[in-house]
Amino acid sequence: MNMSTLAGYIDHAILHPTVTDSAALEEIESLKHYPLGSLCVRPSSVAATAAALVGTPIPTCTVIGFPQGTPCTSVKVFEAEKAIADGATEVDMVVNIGKTLSADWEYVHADIAAVMAAAKAHEAMLKVIFETDFVTEDADKIKLCEICSDIGVDYVKTSTGFGFVKGEGGMSYTGATEHDVKLMRTHCPDTIGIKASGGIRTLEHALRFVELGATRLGTSSTVAILEKARQELGE
Repeated sequence: MNMSTLAGYIDHAILHPTVTDSAALEEIESLKHYPLGSLCVRPSSVAATAAALVGTPIPTCTVIGFPQGTPCTSVKVFEAEKAIADGATEVDMVVNIGKTLSADWEYVHADIAAVMAAAKAHEAMLKVIFETDFVTEDADKIKLCEICSDIGVDYVKTSTGFGFVKGEGGMSYTGATEHDVKLMRTHCPDTIGIKASGGIRTLEHALRFVELGATRLGTSSTVAILEKARQELGE
């Protein structure tokens, strides 16, 4: 593993709601020299991002039903189709969290399958976000792995990075954990990739998740991670 290889694992996220168009484009320009797995942006930023990445090998990725997964299935499908038309070749959809916690597995299966069909109709890749800060029971995560395996999605993904839980004294957030990455790797076939996302801020964390089976890493700390990798692992 060297810096360039690790860069290929990273989906750099520019998803915070306060990021301006000019700031997003400036950030994209600063990252174009890294051979990233993708740049993951908000749906409204897809067209500008895809245009900015012309001439580079970096794919444009976006999020669907983000961050809570609650839009109706038809809305998720439209959102995916629009994003792909704008230039996205990878889409990360959030499962319907309430339906998951209700164990309405028929709905959850149909929801994912519909977005998968839309993505595949346009040769785009689908990653399915479990949002493990809300879906906390292993049995539910395993069921989601089984559904995603049955549908044949491209990746399963831990978190949105925005799964903040209101509690006494403030908000808490966990993001990707070693336990969840191992669970996903165990319960999905090798044909499905694993994306660890949420709270990955150091080279040590990145390498540990790769060691556990992650094949993509969602992070906004790309520069810090890759420059540390350049120093310690070489180009």
